[in-house]
Amino acid sequence: MAERRRPGVRGRRAAAGALALGGATRIAAVFGDPVEHSLSPAMHNAAYAALGMDRAYAAFHVKPSMLAAALRALPALGIVGVNLTVPHKERALTMMTKLSVEALMLGAINCVVNRGAGLYGDNTDARGLERDLASLGVEVEGATALVVGAGGAASSAVVACLRRGAGEVVIANRTLARGAALIRRLRARLPLALAGVPLSVRGLDALADAALLGRAAIILNATPMGLTQASFARIDYARTPRGCFFYDLIYAAQPTAFLWPAIALERRAADGAGMLVNQGELAFELFNGVAPPPGVMRRALFERLGRQGGEYAKS
Repeated sequence: MAERRRPGVRGRRAAAGALALGGATRIAAVFGDPVEHSLSPAMHNAAYAALGMDRAYAAFHVKPSMLAAALRALPALGIVGVNLTVPHKERALTMMTKLSVEALMLGAINCVVNRGAGLYGDNTDARGLERDLASLGVEVEGATALVVGAGGAASSAVVACLRRGAGEVVIANRTLARGAALIRRLRARLPLALAGVPLSVRGLDALADAALLGRAAIILNATPMGLTQASFARIDYARTPRGCFFYDLIYAAQPTAFLWPAIALERRAADGAGMLVNQGELAFELFNGVAPPPGVMRRALFERLGRQGGEYAKS
């Protein structure tokens, strides 16, 4: 855990609205490729300002070929910690001195904490998603959850659904082998209370399977589709129950390509903005040894998005 800091004056926002940085200012950051769209700096800097901490949070565009060098530089630069986003979450696993139980289970990390003697990798995504689903009142107890994708984000989605009590989780992925590998890793590391829940992998044809869609309580997109392209894999949205919840782990100012058809059919839908806030609050405490003030990071994010909350209503 990072050291606790007494509130200082340099971390407060100057009259012009910019962070006042000085020689004693400690830095946290997010590494990604791309990273220009990230609103994590707005959230973390709002919390630093509210606490009067002499710290700042930046975004660094780090290409995959430079990730190892960037991480090795953290102790030398005194950077307290970094968040990792696409495409670094899985690549960074082997670059850590120590990993949390959660990171080992998920097979990905989104937080790197500089502990001086080494780098500690953790993952707050599943906990962040679990909290968001609870706050949205999404009920999956004993029901079927369908997760699209088989990468690090999909691991978090599967674990969050299992912790919310899902009775079955189906992974739909273009590559069956990758989905099967995800299931094997989770089976080896899930706690006993969750280990008996049926997990299976299907191809993307599952997104048009009337029987599967008809019993789905929630469908989660855990792929970059919609962020990197305008269209989404074909889903027979009309086959889903009216109570089916659609959740995109991507966040944006407007509904993603995955969410638009669901909203048009008056299904409940939300993006990953609430998950981002929750995982960000957990990361903030990991980096700084103190929790952010309640609501500050959430307000900062949704002000930047120009929205009131994570769930969308049909207009």
